[in-house]
Amino acid sequence: MADYFTPTVIQQTIPEADMTPLERLLLSHVFEVEHDGDGWYFFSEHGPSDIIWVTRVALEDALAASLAGDETTANRFVKGLLPNPRSEGPLPSTIDLDLTEISWEAILQDIVRRSATLKYVSAVSSFTCSRMRADGFGRAVVVITADAILGKSTNDLLEEFIDQVVPLER
Repeated sequence: MADYFTPTVIQQTIPEADMTPLERLLLSHVFEVEHDGDGWYFFSEHGPSDIIWVTRVALEDALAASLAGDETTANRFVKGLLPNPRSEGPLPSTIDLDLTEISWEAILQDIVRRSATLKYVSAVSSFTCSRMRADGFGRAVVVITADAILGKSTNDLLEEFIDQVVPLER
């Protein structure tokens, strides 16, 4: 069996002041994180996590601390997932969050929109595999601005190059 990995780095340090507590909490579970001056450096050796587990108390506290500002992707997502406190039965102590419904890119875009210093955030990923498989290698880049999320992989570039040099069969 082959194991696929997507090491990823967010190239800019994200200023602490630009993130809500909820965004910081979610991103620190999607990525590994290191404190870097007045901000945070996000990266992942194996790939960003799509499914994360967060304690209910930490999630509720981060959401409550994040509600004073603008409505964010993270706020909307978490408000829709938190169990109803009036529901019958015990509340779970840990909540599974499936982030395939939103994306870390959308969370970062909200941060860029509010930031006085970030004009964009970029992510660089590599695709690797534990076996030599044709679909297991490559790279990708993503640029996130207040208005756009653009990305391209080496496969996208390869297809563009082939389209330029190989005539269409007629």
